[in-house]
Amino acid sequence: MNAEPAYRIAARNHPMAQPGRVAAGLVLSIVVLLSLTGLLDTLLHLQLWHPESAADHLDLSVAVDTLGNLTETLVAVLAVAVTVVAIVVELAANRYSHEITRLFLREPVNIVVLSLMVLTTVVAMWTVVAAAYTTGSEAAPLRGFILSLALATLSVLALLPYMLFVFAFLSPLNIIRRIQRDTMRQIGKAGKRDALRRQRRVLEGVDLLQDVARSAMLQGDRVIALAAVDALAELLADYARVRSGLPQAWFTISDAVRGDPDFLALAPEYLEEMQARQDWLEQKVLRRYLTLIGQASPGSRDVAYLIGINTARLAEAGGADTDGLRVLVLRAFNSYLRTTIGNRDQRTAYYLMHLYRKLASQLLHAGIADTPAEIARHIGEYGVLAHKAGMSFLLETAAYDLADLIEAAALTESGEVRDLLSVLLSLDEEVRQENQEESLFGVRRAQLRLATFFLERNMQVEAERIVLDLRQERLERLMRLRTALETDDRAQFWEMTDRGLNFAYLAPSRRRFLAPLFGMIQRQQVGDPVD
Repeated sequence: MNAEPAYRIAARNHPMAQPGRVAAGLVLSIVVLLSLTGLLDTLLHLQLWHPESAADHLDLSVAVDTLGNLTETLVAVLAVAVTVVAIVVELAANRYSHEITRLFLREPVNIVVLSLMVLTTVVAMWTVVAAAYTTGSEAAPLRGFILSLALATLSVLALLPYMLFVFAFLSPLNIIRRIQRDTMRQIGKAGKRDALRRQRRVLEGVDLLQDVARSAMLQGDRVIALAAVDALAELLADYARVRSGLPQAWFTISDAVRGDPDFLALAPEYLEEMQARQDWLEQKVLRRYLTLIGQASPGSRDVAYLIGINTARLAEAGGADTDGLRVLVLRAFNSYLRTTIGNRDQRTAYYLMHLYRKLASQLLHAGIADTPAEIARHIGEYGVLAHKAGMSFLLETAAYDLADLIEAAALTESGEVRDLLSVLLSLDEEVRQENQEESLFGVRRAQLRLATFFLERNMQVEAERIVLDLRQERLERLMRLRTALETDDRAQFWEMTDRGLNFAYLAPSRRRFLAPLFGMIQRQQVGDPVD
């Protein structure tokens, strides 16, 4: 997450996001045009900044008429600007989030520009009135005339850059960034006295980012939905960096947290656990992710994939309470899998299993014990759950992922190999009980592939465990699998898939171990001891 997403770079560099350059270009263009026409020299010769000397050149009646027309023009411009801005803001708020209106009204640029137009109109109006009753020195109306003209010039010059600013401000990508920044600012300002009030604002910010993602998915705005999902992950990443410096009051399960819709129905015991781990914000974000997974599956799979990627990164990055965060990540992945299987979204569950297995492999390489074995058990459980729901391919996927995880454990010389292998060998029990042995085809293939790995690495005991598990399998079915493993030479799957791997492919270096493996299986089936 260190690299800035391309869509944010594009939004920042878009011309509409740079109203300051437009304003500078307008000012330069006006100076050049006035110079070319000779008007600039004339105005400088009049020395308008010395009203007493310039009063002789002023035609008061012309000035009054000019200011009167100018006032009418400014009122019309102000009305049009306010109308256009109000319509655009309301459309953006209805499309993505009502929070856009509040953010817009709080933006200082809006207050400054609109105030400038109002003040210019008021000053010009009263200057006209003052000039109408002037009977003596014309210095006072001249000062008002010059001031009104200067303010009117600024107002007109600011109009185009301001409209560009409004449209850039209302860009959903910028709105997402503002919500994220405002939410993080609330966290950074949390003190002992106002921590509870800040909690409520942060909870609202997380809900708003999820709301933007949900609305974007409904509207088919894929880029906006992905940006909102990323913003939630970046919020937690920024939070992890300042977490240790926050007051203890920030981590209290206050009425604001307890009354949040995500926590309202939680059992007291769960709230106590959340208080002990001080992880209410992490849980809030992951629960919003779970809601988005349910909404994205199966209609917006890329959003679901990014949620899985960002969730895995949380466990990899860690935080102040790394162990507690990993527990939350495992619960999140388990919930994601159950949700996608419940939605009968086989493809999303297939990819989430892949991410889950990769997370377990990374934890293995990091030397973290127990967690990889727990992830393996969960992958197996959800593979069986998917099989019972009529999605037997996910059972095969679980078997493949478990075999891959066992290989990773063996390569790192982890002590988890035995436990992981037990999980893989137990996958067939549910299927065998249901008399759906055809569903075992993919599971057996994964076990055979793993057995060749053990033989290649001279891990005879582990290979014999697989052989013993296969002793009741019909030899003709196993021979079909052997033929497929010996002949399939396509390492990549022949369609566009999220993994791109062919489960039936076995590297040539390991195919040579199929013969001794099947010799062991045949001897076991006829009752001879395995050598």
